[in-house]
Amino acid sequence: MTETVRTHLRVRASELVGRNWLNTGGKSLDLEALRGKIVLLDFWTFCCINCLHVLDELRPLEQEYSDVLVTVGVHSPKFEHEADPVALAAAVERYEIRHPVLDDPELDTWKAYTARAWPTLVVIDPEGYIVAHLSGEGHADGLAVLIPELIAEHEAKGTLHRGDGPYVAPEATSGTLRFPGKALFLPPGRGGSDAAGDAGSWLVTDTGHHRLVELSTDFETVLATYGSGDKGFADGGAASARFNEPQGLVLLPEGVAATAGYDVVVADTVNHRLRGLSLADGHVRALAGNGVQRLLETGPARVDEEGAAYGARLEADPLQVSLSSPWDVVWSARLNAVIVAMAGVHQIFSFDPATGAVSIIAGNGLEGLLDGAANEAWFAQSSGLAEDADGNIWVADSETSALRRLVIADDGAVTVESAVGKGLFDFGFRDGPAAEARLQHPLGVTVLPDGSVAIADTYNGAVRRYDPATGTVSTLARGLSEPSDVIVDHTRVAGAEPLLVVVEANKHQLVYVPIPKEAQQVDEGAAQTHRPKSPVAPGLLELTVRFTAPTGQKLDDRWGDPTQLKISSTPPELLVSGGGTSVGLRRSLELASDVPEGVLHITARAAACDGPEDADGEIPDHAACHLYQQDWGIPVLLQADGDTELVLDLRGMD
Repeated sequence: MTETVRTHLRVRASELVGRNWLNTGGKSLDLEALRGKIVLLDFWTFCCINCLHVLDELRPLEQEYSDVLVTVGVHSPKFEHEADPVALAAAVERYEIRHPVLDDPELDTWKAYTARAWPTLVVIDPEGYIVAHLSGEGHADGLAVLIPELIAEHEAKGTLHRGDGPYVAPEATSGTLRFPGKALFLPPGRGGSDAAGDAGSWLVTDTGHHRLVELSTDFETVLATYGSGDKGFADGGAASARFNEPQGLVLLPEGVAATAGYDVVVADTVNHRLRGLSLADGHVRALAGNGVQRLLETGPARVDEEGAAYGARLEADPLQVSLSSPWDVVWSARLNAVIVAMAGVHQIFSFDPATGAVSIIAGNGLEGLLDGAANEAWFAQSSGLAEDADGNIWVADSETSALRRLVIADDGAVTVESAVGKGLFDFGFRDGPAAEARLQHPLGVTVLPDGSVAIADTYNGAVRRYDPATGTVSTLARGLSEPSDVIVDHTRVAGAEPLLVVVEANKHQLVYVPIPKEAQQVDEGAAQTHRPKSPVAPGLLELTVRFTAPTGQKLDDRWGDPTQLKISSTPPELLVSGGGTSVGLRRSLELASDVPEGVLHITARAAACDGPEDADGEIPDHAACHLYQQDWGIPVLLQADGDTELVLDLRGMD
């Protein structure tokens, strides 16, 4: 049995330094004020889906150990917009964060704790010493073991202080909508309310209220609501069903809806499910997903997914499939299926209402921007989908600030292309030729009547336009407050000026935005995420990823080595050798001598299962198993006196 091992070298935690504190009633905190508590630092940024997963993972622990555990969210921004204190305050409210948050816009505390990835967790004991570094998500079970160990140790020493923590709840925002996510036009005769009449209506995911709202075309009159408004999961009628931060919506074609028995497919994001809504009676049902967040395949296929049969059904029963933060959905006439942006695993799925089949159609699960065949492509938190007249699917790929396209052949084969965007850490606000244009974390996309593509450029507060005919980008509107979706207004009469409908999330509203005859040309520059660059020497670089299984877990070696590294670089010339996928958490890399700087892309995985072992010392078949994974993008600066060793923590214990 693998035990938690702590070294005798104790490292004192660094002070918490930043611009401001949230959720403390205006008070500043320091480690001295937290002495006697177990402190869990959560390094996060509000664009990051993995960070949002961790927020939910930590909630049960925060509740169970509220008298001894203090979580401090250290918000260290990736994008420029995330450094805006108003935007951060909105995000803290949106995600219902109930612990103190340190605003760390200059990454001072991030650097002090040598964080290298979002999310990173650091555990500090009641005496102020670091006891664990944890990268990525999925650490709740390990923390559930570590925290009682620390409680027992420090109660015995007399260094644990029980009592209330420093969290102070902020004032809540109220209104008809709260941080709405996506919207869908319901044409006359297909809405859930007779009051919609000949004008039709709009169905909105009222994400912050955990429900759906049907609005009239004035965007003020509420025609119907679906879901009780209480966070959770429950099927049933409009008043009793429960959602958890729903996002995307798609209206099925009438014939498909009649056969399926529901009209709308909903991406119930935090429930990790697809739900079906019948507009006639308001009934909500689960369509796919078991509510357990999908990480990646477990078992023998865990180590090498490159040969996976893309398009193959994942499970016979769609309700047994694990999904991960489905963010948007769109109907594909060519595939005769619902396409799903599976943001949590950086892949594109499909769902067939006729058979219930759930399949992966693009993306190999690695986070980044890489085009090509479906099983080779990389995505990064895709969050918006739209179908064009040719049957291809446009994708707002938020973390790469990119506009991508799935080109679907007649035989169903998928190829991925990028129209706008450069990489995981490149963003900006720049119009012009697509190769030079920049977006900032877009969440929505729609196809305009002329075949061009409108983009909800969320963190730039703008609606942008990409014209495939000219290969150029322009700006249609500015000054919006985190637009999360954009849709063509289908209610306009012939000859009227065309309009867009924009979901303005941080103003809790839908607004009409005219499509100007002459678009703006904006150039506020291109930017990159600024993080400390690690100085490394050209030539041999020894990479080690530290992983210690939690107490009570054993590495799952039933199918060989349960650990894996996937390594690549930007630019590709940076990595002379050592790239690719293989088992183990150690790798010798060779770095080029003629590339001054770049980014090493590293994905580490380790699988461990709960004990006890059986009589033969083996893991029983019924044991609960866990997959630990983290993607790092490590900026490196090559110099002769740089490091020849790189050590990362997947789960490192001090």
